[in-house]
Amino acid sequence: MSRDRERILVVDDSADAREVLRRNLTSEGYEVITAPGVAEAVEILDATPVHLVITDLKMPKVGGLDLIKHVRARFRDVGQTAAEPVHSYGLVGESEAMRKVYRAVDKAASVSATVLISGESGTGKELVARGIHYSGPRARAPFVPVNCGGIPESLLETELFGHVKGAFTGATESRAGFFQVADGGTVFLDEISETSLAMQVKLLRVLQDGEIRMVGGTQSLNVDARIIAATNKDLLDLVRRQMFREDLYFRVNVLSIDVPPLRERNDDVLLLAQHFIAKASEELGKEAPQFSDGVLEVLWRYGWPGNVRELENVIHRLVVMSERDRVDVPDLPSVMRFSVPRGSGPLRSLAEVEAEHVRSVLAIVNGNKTRAAEILGIDRKTLREILKRNPTLGRAED
Repeated sequence: MSRDRERILVVDDSADAREVLRRNLTSEGYEVITAPGVAEAVEILDATPVHLVITDLKMPKVGGLDLIKHVRARFRDVGQTAAEPVHSYGLVGESEAMRKVYRAVDKAASVSATVLISGESGTGKELVARGIHYSGPRARAPFVPVNCGGIPESLLETELFGHVKGAFTGATESRAGFFQVADGGTVFLDEISETSLAMQVKLLRVLQDGEIRMVGGTQSLNVDARIIAATNKDLLDLVRRQMFREDLYFRVNVLSIDVPPLRERNDDVLLLAQHFIAKASEELGKEAPQFSDGVLEVLWRYGWPGNVRELENVIHRLVVMSERDRVDVPDLPSVMRFSVPRGSGPLRSLAEVEAEHVRSVLAIVNGNKTRAAEILGIDRKTLREILKRNPTLGRAED
């Protein structure tokens, strides 16, 4: 199909976003139709042939996921996408929480101040650090990541600062450390909270004077390396408990960036999933499988305690293990299939939550009460009582 015949429907409640996409796509030769919501989009789809639908996910009243389901059910020859926003830093997400991170990265990249990146494990703190480095004037110099928690304390000093010949048994020649390697660039100190108080004194000297001393050496060496630190712990709390030096805390915390956990930006989950499906499929040389609506719903509702790293691992496993061109709910890990979905609406009673969870389990086991009771950890009598209290759960098979 020639490009001048391709028609794209852009759906977004933001007029500015619609206009930006319309201009960009039109400049590439596409015919573009826009709609401010799902209702308008459905009317357009019923009246006009469309080749591709690009939709925002979070919109008032009816969201983009419902539109994707509608398109899949009624217009199978129409492609759908969430306009996947892979940021130039390798980060993916369009939520306001991530937009705040992008703005902070841009500001940090324009100055040379030390940066402290905080966030739970698996949120992408190293990607944020790389974004700062490669968007700034030091981009052509090395970016050297150091996992402070993964290097034994006895080796960390020589790894960071290097050693001279004869400094210790086995030191048959001098060797540069990470700070010398990163001269002119950036040293990323991940898990800085895991460093000892003695090591913190040495790091403080680098920050204050721009000097290091190689293990076994007698002279100080000047280095020009920007420090970006990261932690998944509350450093200020560690300061109060005298487990982290206060002076070092204020030195590394000149600029701070907080990377939100995935559960606080669940609108980005499906964008990330789409990104990881494409990535895993390309790496494995496989055709990207289609994820059912039920799978997308579970991915969206799951709490992701391991954050983006956990999501990537789950998607990679699903792509590896898929033997068909479609991934369904039974293919998901049991911890995801049988977990109580988090609520995105108002608080509900325990009975309502119980009924919803029972309904989900019954659906997964095709109404088999014996199997459902085993999964729920209750006996069949208790399950029957729950079903009596909730007639809307429907009949189940023995």
